[in-house]
Amino acid sequence: MTANEKKQLMAMACKVRMGIIESIHAAKAGHPGGSLSAADLFAYLYCKELKVDPANPKWEDRDRFVLSKGHTTPGLYAALALRGFFPVEDLKTLRQIGSHLQGHPNMNMTPGVDMSTGSLGQGISAACGMALTGKIKNKDYRVYALLGDGEIEEGQVWEAMMFAHHYKLDNLCVIIDNNGLQLDGKLDDIMSPYPIPEKLRAFGFEVAEIDGNDFDQMEEAFAKARATKGVPFAIVMKTVKGKGVSYMENQVGWHGKAPNDAEFEQAMSELKAQLAEVEAM
Repeated sequence: MTANEKKQLMAMACKVRMGIIESIHAAKAGHPGGSLSAADLFAYLYCKELKVDPANPKWEDRDRFVLSKGHTTPGLYAALALRGFFPVEDLKTLRQIGSHLQGHPNMNMTPGVDMSTGSLGQGISAACGMALTGKIKNKDYRVYALLGDGEIEEGQVWEAMMFAHHYKLDNLCVIIDNNGLQLDGKLDDIMSPYPIPEKLRAFGFEVAEIDGNDFDQMEEAFAKARATKGVPFAIVMKTVKGKGVSYMENQVGWHGKAPNDAEFEQAMSELKAQLAEVEAM
């Protein structure tokens, strides 16, 4: 990855985080913590990894992305808007009546959304179905699914993992956002899924373990995913919940709460300073 490519990704990630904060503040509701922890991934996917066309969102040969942890849709919406699927101004209509940007993704309403999700554990099953369809139809598109680390406490997730291995879905890339916190506490206090990589390997996956806020590691992992044949691939990303906003980082209370006006101003000030620092590189 060139220095300029990394700079562009860093700037995109800052803008995704700003979009997250702006939309959730405007809605007075939403899930900032897990949206912010995955912001670097959203930036990488929509700037570099995914084969998509904003002018033709339903393009049959596009890569598919399923946000299995559907409550973190503010991050997905911000990335889609910045990629050109719809105007950035629409982000301020999050969760409003009549808006195409609701609290969970809706494939029938929002350009660029490939699957309606919200009930945790179900998105990965849909992604497996998409990947198997691609195999049956001899298509070369790839399917990516992002899960939360709390989400993988759901039994349906592991049924899907068995399915992915059984049907040799090497066109599937499962990504787990391991930020260590879920709705009401620390992951390992509620229902520990650890060790995550070892479990995935036991279910027949090739696995990469990365720092989910490091674009070089991300690039290497996705290259390995594309090169892997005969078995599905998983990326376990270690991230910081609330990443980029100082008072939200590693704070479980920011799982599903909107910032007030003063908190909004502080968050935006911090993110604008980060963007200015990136642009000055």
